[in-house]
Amino acid sequence: MHKLLILYATQTGNALDVAERLSREAERRACSVNLLSLDQYDPCLLPQEQAVIFVVSTTGQGDTPDSMKVFWRYLLQRSLGRHWLKGVPYAVFGLGDSSYQKYNFVAKKLDKRLMDLGGIAIVERGLGDDQHPSGYEASLDPWSSSLWRMLNMIKPQFLSNGPDVVIQDTILIDQPKVQITYHNSENEDSRFSSTSDLTCLSIQVGSARTVHPGKALSDRSTPGCFLKMVKNLPLTTSNCVKDVRHFEFESVSHALQYEIGDVLEILPGQDSIAVDAFIQRCNLDPDSFITVSPREMDDHNAHDSRIPVKLRTFVEYSMDVASASPRRYFFEVMSFFATAEHERERLKYFVSPEGRDDLYQYNQKERRTVLEVLEDFPSVKMPFEWLVQLVPPLKPRAFSISSSQSAHPNQVHLTVNVVSWTTPYKRKKKGLCSSWLAALDPCDAGTLVPAWFHKGLLPVPAPSLPLILVGPGTGCAPFRGFLEERAVQSRTNATAPIIFFFGCCNEKGDFLYHDFWLSHSQNKGVLSEAKGGGFYVAFSRDQPQKVYVQHKMREHSKRIWNLLSEGAAVYIAGSSTKMPADVTSAFEEIISKENGVSREDAVRWIRALERCGKYHIEAWS
Repeated sequence: MHKLLILYATQTGNALDVAERLSREAERRACSVNLLSLDQYDPCLLPQEQAVIFVVSTTGQGDTPDSMKVFWRYLLQRSLGRHWLKGVPYAVFGLGDSSYQKYNFVAKKLDKRLMDLGGIAIVERGLGDDQHPSGYEASLDPWSSSLWRMLNMIKPQFLSNGPDVVIQDTILIDQPKVQITYHNSENEDSRFSSTSDLTCLSIQVGSARTVHPGKALSDRSTPGCFLKMVKNLPLTTSNCVKDVRHFEFESVSHALQYEIGDVLEILPGQDSIAVDAFIQRCNLDPDSFITVSPREMDDHNAHDSRIPVKLRTFVEYSMDVASASPRRYFFEVMSFFATAEHERERLKYFVSPEGRDDLYQYNQKERRTVLEVLEDFPSVKMPFEWLVQLVPPLKPRAFSISSSQSAHPNQVHLTVNVVSWTTPYKRKKKGLCSSWLAALDPCDAGTLVPAWFHKGLLPVPAPSLPLILVGPGTGCAPFRGFLEERAVQSRTNATAPIIFFFGCCNEKGDFLYHDFWLSHSQNKGVLSEAKGGGFYVAFSRDQPQKVYVQHKMREHSKRIWNLLSEGAAVYIAGSSTKMPADVTSAFEEIISKENGVSREDAVRWIRALERCGKYHIEAWS
């Protein structure tokens, strides 16, 4: 039997969504599909495949998603010759954001590598752009149409009925990919009675997240640890447009272990009122115990040993009902379960090619939540199996750690911008995790925060390595930890100098950690000029003309060049919009001017720094 292989690499879920959509489109054309994440696939099998579709996202500054790293390393082996993939048809669709410097970089380099290895492109690579008025679907729709047409020409055995003959959706709608089993509540309630509160919570969170088939990442299911908040301090003034907080946490489960430059992922709590409203809207029993499993289980999983979990707990810890927007397919499935004719017609219009832009305006642009959408279409009675399959998973949020464990042995600190915005239709929206953290009371010991520690993009520098740090706004977060670490090191050994460029709007409004930086820049601190360091601040709104970190860098170009000449490493952190590109451009200008070389040579200089691990960027949107 001919099986079409669809491989995806996702960071936020968009690539998985596209891969699942392509899988559905193939199944509707009676084409058998094997859908896998790249970290589930053995790359040595690639030459044996009859046709492969890749859906890959680009993260950060042109980085591959975590799930693609091993696969990509395998593909880069020199032993794979020009004929390794000879004759294997493939297609690549990328997801990116054109506001980033390296737009869709992963899809472009994957496409080139597959071609270099002898693969044959079924269609020209597709590039989805988050910045397009209709999002990535603007390019996905025409690309997928071309894909099925060309695949039918190259491999007609895949689409036996041709590219346009599709199975009726009414047949497929009876086949959700998950099945739910209900259990005796009394038996399950007694199961947890002999365990400690912390163990019980860990089991429940882990159970809720591992029973979400294909949604929860394996290393993000059972929490790495539980934290309690011990400090919640505002870093900005009350009249500042931003609300930036300093949070301090202590572990309640086991000793903390992390390095500077690491990242803390937090599973946010959901508003209990919203969770209850969702359960009531969907006519569910919050106290029932359930297990969720794939509908098509192989023999290996036939005797699945999932621990039943209370339905409300499952929704609370695994289904993002009140912050994430549903995908397009959610509206398609809703249309089959709408009993009011006008609602069914509107939902069908939304998922039609003609209604795509209106759906994007109604849904993604407005950041409508699952709960809001269900409340807008009250006649829809969607089975819980479909809700489990289609509601976006509750994802951990990642934050750069802003402390050093050497300075704070059993603590971890975060610097968090409490996100809020107004939609095009003037609706007030808040970031789920940041607003939840901001509302936590350190005096309330009952709220425990599930968390995981992970390596970030900023490696730990040796004490002897000179540093040039650039971190405007909350980009200063990891560098607070860097300075704390080096201050501890300097008590016993000589350390290399650090210069730090910080930027904010106003000296009086959002000069984050003002006292901290100044204390380290005086009295022979690690930022002091006496130690060869320096601390320079750009206040962008305190004068008629805007002043940013790159302007301050140019003012101190000689100092920057001197440190670079001594082998300094560059670390840049902050907003992913224009800042990284503007700062990199300033470095190129400084190298060109101070070293007396062309701009092209300066660009090559920066690339050489990158290659030897001395130029690092950690940016977030």
